[in-house]
Amino acid sequence: MSNPLLDFTDLPAFDRITPENVAPAMDVLLERASQALETVTAASFPARWDEIAKVLDVATEELGRAWGAVSHLNSVADTPELRAAYNAALPRVTEFWTRLGADERLYAKYKAIDPASLTSEQRQAHLNAVRNFVLSGAELTGTAKERFAQIQEKQAELSQKFSENALDATDAYAYYASAEELDGVPADVQQAALAAAQAEGKSGYKLTLKMPCYLPVMQFATRSDLREKLYRAYATRASDQAEGEGKKFDNTPLISEILALRREEAQLLGYANFGEVSVVPKMAKSPAEVIHFLRDLAHRARPYAEKDIADLRAFAAEHLGLNDPQAWDWPFIAEKLKEARYAFSEQELKRYFTAPKVLAGLFKIIETLFEVSIRRDSALVWNPAVEFYRIERGDTLVGQFYLDQPARTGKRGGAWMDDVRTRWKRPDTGVLQTPVAHLVCNFAGGVDGKPPLLTHDDVITLFHEFGHGLHHMLTQVNERDVSGIGGVEWDAVELPSQFMENFCWEWDVLENMTAHVETGAPLPRALFDKMIAAKNFQSGMQTLRQIEFSLFDMLLHTEHDPADDFMPLLAQVRSEVSVLPPPAFSRTAHTFSHIFAGGYAAGYYSYKWAEVLSADAYAAFEETAGSNGLPSTETGRRYREAILEAGGSRPAMESFKAFRGREPTLDALLRHQGMAKDLHA
Repeated sequence: MSNPLLDFTDLPAFDRITPENVAPAMDVLLERASQALETVTAASFPARWDEIAKVLDVATEELGRAWGAVSHLNSVADTPELRAAYNAALPRVTEFWTRLGADERLYAKYKAIDPASLTSEQRQAHLNAVRNFVLSGAELTGTAKERFAQIQEKQAELSQKFSENALDATDAYAYYASAEELDGVPADVQQAALAAAQAEGKSGYKLTLKMPCYLPVMQFATRSDLREKLYRAYATRASDQAEGEGKKFDNTPLISEILALRREEAQLLGYANFGEVSVVPKMAKSPAEVIHFLRDLAHRARPYAEKDIADLRAFAAEHLGLNDPQAWDWPFIAEKLKEARYAFSEQELKRYFTAPKVLAGLFKIIETLFEVSIRRDSALVWNPAVEFYRIERGDTLVGQFYLDQPARTGKRGGAWMDDVRTRWKRPDTGVLQTPVAHLVCNFAGGVDGKPPLLTHDDVITLFHEFGHGLHHMLTQVNERDVSGIGGVEWDAVELPSQFMENFCWEWDVLENMTAHVETGAPLPRALFDKMIAAKNFQSGMQTLRQIEFSLFDMLLHTEHDPADDFMPLLAQVRSEVSVLPPPAFSRTAHTFSHIFAGGYAAGYYSYKWAEVLSADAYAAFEETAGSNGLPSTETGRRYREAILEAGGSRPAMESFKAFRGREPTLDALLRHQGMAKDLHA
């Protein structure tokens, strides 16, 4: 049988890809890509964009697509055999990309390209490419260049190990609780835990650290000792504080080594620290600008956060008899306060958000706003739960996507969008290649034959990832490197995802995407009104929590000496920002995969930065909504054309101004989060 990783005639044959396919496929594709590099860097090869693309970009795109399929399976269907094959190939793949990015012959060839010969899309891609050569060490020579390559390879290895430790530490934990211990835990969570234990031939209820189980236990279990048990296990995952066997997944030494390598990389490139390197391709001009932005936002949010915590303490003492709440008590207190104040619970709400109905509602918004249609499609998948869809405008295929919603063992936590392939007018055939995306979540499955139920937070997550997906799939750019999210500044890439979240709070939207799991009735208006009243419940505390992560990340990559223990810095940031510092044993940094394994190093602030953009963009829809409350299709069209279709073909600020007619302001974000009034004033 031929190797499915070498077949690019259609989408990946995910059901046929085996660990044994990885090494032979990489042998072939790395050789092809290396040969293409030698061809285009020959003195006789013309310094022309199209000619280079025809040879080199075609070869590297195939390598990227095949490795992307392997990486994807490593994230969603991890097995010991696949992990071994992935890790064996990773150094070779990393070495090639490092060598490509630092090749001074190729760099010279790109610099020799006449910008006047390029289209506007190609000019932007060319600008990015020349900048990226510099950041990839193309101007280094001799031992500095060799060391730079070693650093890239080692960082890839360490980041992968960090990710594996986080996954393994989460998967390894289980507590088999008795029925008595689960007092207060929602029935569907109990049913899933009972089924999980029975599947292993064990008695009791299997509790894990995966979010669909962990979070409801923390919110609803009346037993403080049960909450403490799970909290300690969760807060110490992959750290030196983990219990017993869990210590073998300790990420402490990996974090220190990753930070040291990043500092060394920055200094080789002529920068003082990695934070300075990180902001070069971003909207923010400097780490100092980012730090000022975060501290300014913290200053504005703090009075609201202090009020949040005062309310929680008073409620806990008066109604729950908790005069000295511990870290594992706060989610429980918050849920009880929300129920008392707004007379509804997340569990009551969840009964209306059946996964199929939510998805249908989401599709309806996308179809209405962006003038497309979404239909079921067929493709080979890695798990029976995976769905596949196509997006069309008229009779024209725009893009396709895989949707993988349920949590399961061997699938890393969280939610993300990734590309399978990018929109590209192929230089080898002249054919327009349509974009394909992965949309991955980790929701609870259905129980007793009923459809899966989503929390409102799950719904927001789904909309968020679809925002990324639309950015990737609705682009009209034909140049691969600036198509979709390609070339978009990292601190602007969250704009379309966070923008979509706003629709999860609109009555005209929710009314059409809810159906009670038992009766089929839509969400009652009275329950929606309570939900809206509770929308900004603890928004001050939530804002400070995000700022705590963001500030820690940026200071870690600017002011921190990698030779020192990083925990004192985390404690310092918490004392500056947090109104509710966690216990000393908490080790959130040890599973902070965004910055140690996910591309957000010295860039986690991007979520808050882009929130300013997305809130301001959504305000345009609020300003133009019809009398029925529904968003304007004309505004949707302008947003689609200015932001989504433009992709990375121009700076993000230009796209924002093309849509909004001005630069963004903080006003809409503060208003949306109930923090418009400065309590310091």
